[in-house]
Amino acid sequence: MTPRPYRPANAAGCLSVFDSNVPAYFANSERADFQRFLGDQAMQCAYLVIEAHGQILACGGLSIDDSGVAGFCWGMVLRSHHRQGLGRQLANARLQLAFQHPGIQRITLSTSQHTRAFYEGLGFAVARVVPNGHGPGLDAVEMWLSVDDNRAALSCSTASSAPAH
Repeated sequence: MTPRPYRPANAAGCLSVFDSNVPAYFANSERADFQRFLGDQAMQCAYLVIEAHGQILACGGLSIDDSGVAGFCWGMVLRSHHRQGLGRQLANARLQLAFQHPGIQRITLSTSQHTRAFYEGLGFAVARVVPNGHGPGLDAVEMWLSVDDNRAALSCSTASSAPAH
C-alpha cells in the first residue's frame, strides 16, 4: 500500500475515513469544511490517499505556499486501521514531498491532543495549544517542524522506514 495522489472519485472514501474518526479525533462540525476541501482544494495541493482493495484507508495532504512554509492538512486514518503504521507511512510521504521543495523551511500543522504525541515523535514541536480549538473537548495543538535544521536527518530516517503492511 503506497500513498498515491487523490482523485475526485476518492471523495466518498475520504469522507468515510473522516466519519470513522468522529467524535474522538474530529468534531462533526468539521465535516462540511473537509467536504469543501475535497471539492475545492485537494487537487491544488499534494493530497494523498492510501487504499487497499478499493477502500480508502488513509488520506492527508501537504499544502505549499511561496513563503517557505508547508502545512500538513486533513490527515487521517480509518479508525479500524489505527496503530497499523498507515499514519506514519502517510506522514513520511508528506515529509518527502516537502523535502523535494528546497525553498520549504518549515512545516506546520494543527492537530488535537489525541495525536500530539504521534507528531512529536516525528520531530514536530508544539507552538501553542488552544483549548477546544477544534470543537468541544478537542484542543487545537499547533505544531511546527524546521525542515532546514532537520532535512538530512529526516530524509535518512524516512527513507529507511519500512512500509506499513
